[in-house]
Amino acid sequence: MIFLTRTESARWASLGREILAKECEPFGLGGKVRDKLIPCFRCYAGGMLMSHGQEALGAKWFREGVLEEEHGLFFNGFVNSFLERQKGRFVMPEKPFVDPRPFVHFASVPLLQRSREGFVRQACESLPRFDGPLRIMDIGCGNGALTAQFVRRLQEIGKVSDVGQILLVDPSPAMVELAVKTVGETFPPSVIRGINSPIQDLSDTLGEHYDVAVSSFAYHHIPYEAKMFNLRKLGPWIDHFVLFELDSNNDLPELNSPELALSVYQIYGRVIDWVFSHDAPVELAIAAVDNFLMAEAVSMLTLPRGKRTDYHALRGQWHDLFRNGLGPEFTCLCDTTNLAEDYVELFTIHYGRA
Repeated sequence: MIFLTRTESARWASLGREILAKECEPFGLGGKVRDKLIPCFRCYAGGMLMSHGQEALGAKWFREGVLEEEHGLFFNGFVNSFLERQKGRFVMPEKPFVDPRPFVHFASVPLLQRSREGFVRQACESLPRFDGPLRIMDIGCGNGALTAQFVRRLQEIGKVSDVGQILLVDPSPAMVELAVKTVGETFPPSVIRGINSPIQDLSDTLGEHYDVAVSSFAYHHIPYEAKMFNLRKLGPWIDHFVLFELDSNNDLPELNSPELALSVYQIYGRVIDWVFSHDAPVELAIAAVDNFLMAEAVSMLTLPRGKRTDYHALRGQWHDLFRNGLGPEFTCLCDTTNLAEDYVELFTIHYGRA
């Protein structure tokens, strides 16, 4: 992932204020912005203008950036086609996860599938053997496929004999329903419990002990301070927390900050490319992009902290959260990279009681 120097960040912010105040048309950026980052600055300006209601002018900045993109980063191009489908509106077309199919398609992308398999393998090897029936909770369970794979793997390598309870937690009713059905294809219904709730509404009332809490691409839906608060509430009820996440600087940077725009540009530019490169019906790929990935990107480029839908954090920030949220009785037992390329990194982190 590419980062800005403090000097570059200040220069971007100054140029952005000028563009917003003077309603500037796209202009040459040679010498003002690092050459490789010129397309990203176009995205920064376009997103800033869009967030202030100047959609037509913002669209011009995105279109200008399309002409300069190369080397596997085409976020401006994806935004341009998204705007055409949304009749020029840079808005979330639908709340993510209302329909689980776009997420299920996203999870089927080969790069992500291999990364999820690596997560399951590494996390299960890092966990100890459980003598009693396993009690596990999945925070943001999605369609439940990863949960079932995770518990099966623990059984296959001899770390779990019996299963006491599999708790599936997700704020989407459709996801919970699908997850209960998916996990029920492998495990008896008597051990499966589904709860339709955000984890922040559940932590205070959990009241039951779980051996393992698992979260895959889910805990990032709340900001840093809410993550910290909920980890402190959750910690007394669990022995292990296993996380599968995306290394991205989308949590602490404020709206219209150069750092947030640069992070969104890189991450979503690559991940959307993964989706469109995957052999699948075009309608399903577009649904996965528009109702899931672009919905997230739009929220980060147009909404302030506290209102946007996603807060992906940097790897080091996750370690700070676990150390300070779970407390000194927990220690890091695993930190493994599952996918690494120029602009995207997926990783596994496991904290357990020392």
